[in-house]
Amino acid sequence: MAKHTLILTLIFTFICSTILPISQQELVTESSIHDLLKSKGLPVGLFPKEVESFTLYDTGLLEVFLRGPCLTKFDTMAFYESTIRANLTYGSLTGVEGLSQEELFLWLPVKDIIVDDPKSGLILFDIGLAHKQLSLSLFEDPPDCKSEGMLNLKKRSRKEMGFDAQM
Repeated sequence: MAKHTLILTLIFTFICSTILPISQQELVTESSIHDLLKSKGLPVGLFPKEVESFTLYDTGLLEVFLRGPCLTKFDTMAFYESTIRANLTYGSLTGVEGLSQEELFLWLPVKDIIVDDPKSGLILFDIGLAHKQLSLSLFEDPPDCKSEGMLNLKKRSRKEMGFDAQM
């Protein structure tokens, strides 16, 4: 009898140790990234249509996976890497990795995206050197993101564009 109890205990422990960590790590209740953004008070157009999948962990870490790196335009050009990571809370994406915006011929990483007051109609982008307030209307629909041809624009360095000759 004790032998059966020991075996059942081992089986139960094994099942709990393999199933529970998965359920505690991943918390995906929305059908699309755009539905998730909307439920968290953010505009649906922050991520492009080309999102293949995403994972939201119980820590708040959001990982978004695209088909590949791509460019789109909001007020300026925006570059998405293949994987974008951020901490998701209601009204904000903080500690963003994998998203850059072009500002005056420079590509600057987007660090935070915050909607403080949806009634204001504004969204705040922290790009390190500055905070940009943009109209929420720019993000009403998920944008198309181009992966071919335009990526060369992002990869070109300042030197290749002739800036070193001016120094």
